[in-house]
Amino acid sequence: MSELTATASCTAHTAVVEVAGEVVPQPLVARRVAWLAGLTRDLTARVVAARWNPVDLDALASGVGLDGRALPSKGWMAVRRLGWAVGPPSGVHVCDRVLRCAQEQAARLFRLALHRRRLVAAIVATWPQDTGARTGAEWDALRALLPDGVTAADIRNRTRQVRAYLDEHGVFPADLTEVEEPPNVAAQTVLAAADRQLLTLQRTNGRGAHLRVRLPLVESPASSRDWAWHVLPVGLPPTVPPEATLCAPTVRVAKGRVRVDLPFKIPIDFAPATGHAVGCGFDWGLNTVLAGVAGRLAGGRVVSDGRPFAFDASGVSAKLHRLRAEREHLAAKHRHLDRLLDGITPADCRYAALRTAWQVLGVEHERLCARIRNLNKALAWSAARWAVDQAAAAGATVIYVEDLATLEARGRRGSVNARLSGQVRGRIVEAIRHLAAKHAIAVVTVPARGTSRYCPRCGAGASVLTHGPAPDRLGERGWRWAYCPACGLSCDRDWAAAERILARGLLGQNATRTHRSTGARTIATVVEGNVARARRRRRPTRAARRARRTRADLHPRPAARDRSKNRPTPKRPTRTPANPRDNSMTFSRVPDRRTVPAPPPASGGQRPAGHAPKPGRHQPYRTGHVRNSHHRTGFHHAKATPVLTFTEHRGSPMQATPVRVA
Repeated sequence: MSELTATASCTAHTAVVEVAGEVVPQPLVARRVAWLAGLTRDLTARVVAARWNPVDLDALASGVGLDGRALPSKGWMAVRRLGWAVGPPSGVHVCDRVLRCAQEQAARLFRLALHRRRLVAAIVATWPQDTGARTGAEWDALRALLPDGVTAADIRNRTRQVRAYLDEHGVFPADLTEVEEPPNVAAQTVLAAADRQLLTLQRTNGRGAHLRVRLPLVESPASSRDWAWHVLPVGLPPTVPPEATLCAPTVRVAKGRVRVDLPFKIPIDFAPATGHAVGCGFDWGLNTVLAGVAGRLAGGRVVSDGRPFAFDASGVSAKLHRLRAEREHLAAKHRHLDRLLDGITPADCRYAALRTAWQVLGVEHERLCARIRNLNKALAWSAARWAVDQAAAAGATVIYVEDLATLEARGRRGSVNARLSGQVRGRIVEAIRHLAAKHAIAVVTVPARGTSRYCPRCGAGASVLTHGPAPDRLGERGWRWAYCPACGLSCDRDWAAAERILARGLLGQNATRTHRSTGARTIATVVEGNVARARRRRRPTRAARRARRTRADLHPRPAARDRSKNRPTPKRPTRTPANPRDNSMTFSRVPDRRTVPAPPPASGGQRPAGHAPKPGRHQPYRTGHVRNSHHRTGFHHAKATPVLTFTEHRGSPMQATPVRVA
């Protein structure tokens, strides 16, 4: 058994003062929580600003305190052992537990800065001769200095940061503190560093909990009398099971509401890294977001049932592409107004109008960024839930995906591969790991190089695929369809890549390595192998068994009609009702009409997840109508392969006897 840690975002609407029994409304609760978050933010900002220099970062990176002892894992204890403690301003009274929360948040910011510092130092030490592209030797030298788990997006972003500094100053940065300003501090209180003197958390029933915390009664409390215990009833979402263990939360104020980010732990079964016989492989498709196949390892070879999975979110990706373009347009206008405001004084008659327009554009830009973030999050979790459901239905114990550290979004700008950023893909992988852990399914990454280049049937690294736009246009230049000249394989490009990912994972699972700190599993060794196509044996139907006994044709060909034109075509009789107002008689060319208005939806007008309306004039960007319940993906703009659970009487394709398809 193992434990899975997750975080549920909850809302506290009211509070009760413990001593007086006074019910505090939501606006006043939000104000008091904002005062507490403001106190911790100011204390954290003072620590960060005072210690943002190379000497103090070196002291933290050394892992040794002033007394020569090793720094503890808890951040607030490490800050105190280094002698970085900062007290509250004069005239403001805060307890020691509030200081702990501020120091814990500062320690987390410093440790994140140490990670970025190591990336910048490695990039500067291995700066390439050609800034446009690194050679193989330069990549090897850079990877040797980087920590594990660094993606290509992180390397690209830090390289751009160093290049911008080099273009401006003409020299390389000596430390991270020269490239970045002190990090911004969020207005939140990390209660994980506190104890019972500041908060207690107790679960009341299956759907609620009581958070008991000390809050200030004024913005600048002068003594302990300005603090009081408040009990905040918190409603738990359905994702928190009854057997979950609740941990100390983080409180903040967002849009006038008190948000409680509540971590919890649930027991899960352990998923082994090796010994898998049935697995699923998923490819970051060019045509779809995810494309996958299921297969099993039998006799040293990989056998697939031949049914591809596809999660098509082309409508969502196109919408994200348009929103990003609009965001860039608003940012350009905002920068233009900023330059205009810098060129005039507040006494100018145009300053007020330009200032108002500048503020409006800033608000719209923030709203658009929040919309993009929410859409990316919804897309990531919908795709991850679909992938885990497919693996669980196929009886797989492992999921293999491409390693994002070796994957780069390049090529056609209009493709899904270019529209979906590496950040969205990384969020999908994290969501797959989280959801798969609940089903005891391991998630392993495999090298991405060459998965779409070679044939999964006869290639094994030798037969190169040719790509075209369609199966009937193989001679044209394209990338959607794959064709093998050696064995005649003709299938979707993403499907072929998913089969090669599955083969690399199942055949090379003995080389799986688990990261010590993150727990992520990776296969760095490429083991090639062909994938055999198999199908499950089906029981003959009753009609087929009867035809076998009687030797009769199961599907007889109908008698041919006499199509000779030897007589005129008779006219169809026209039926005319005796009463013109009689609507009981229907005609073949006039559809039936509803005599009463359609009943309103039972859900009060809100469409359930997975049921998108048909494309029309008012919905020009819908990708299709989900007609059946098993086609639901939990996302309105996505089309996906239905999740089919194989029962015992039908048999699972992964447990059937493989039959080679000629």
